[in-house]
Amino acid sequence: MYGLGMAKGLLVTLKNLTKRPFTVQYPEERLKQHPRFRGEEFVWYEERCTGCASCAKYCPLGIIKIVTSPSETAPLQGDKYLVEVFDIDISRCMFCGLCVEACPYDSLFMGSGFEQGQYSRKQMVISIDQLR
Repeated sequence: MYGLGMAKGLLVTLKNLTKRPFTVQYPEERLKQHPRFRGEEFVWYEERCTGCASCAKYCPLGIIKIVTSPSETAPLQGDKYLVEVFDIDISRCMFCGLCVEACPYDSLFMGSGFEQGQYSRKQMVISIDQLR
């Protein structure tokens, strides 16, 4: 009984010994990303953004903070606001993409970058200067 179990385990080991490994040596080798991969990289087009805050309203976690003020040319351009603060807290983001879908002016996109590790949580908040 004991010897048969050992033989079966050894047989499984010998079968898998000749197969290629599944792991990839990450910094040197990289896996190809899927074209629809949503990563941590946000792209914000300031010229398209009207300050409507639709992205902040539809974010299920409420991690987008937008502070706006009426612009001087607001009556001429419709309801465009001057965006003073646009912060995204990446440490709490679940990358669902609802903020991107909610934007009626296509001013917010999610890129494919995923290598944005930081040492503190304060560095995980993307400010308006980093989005530009």
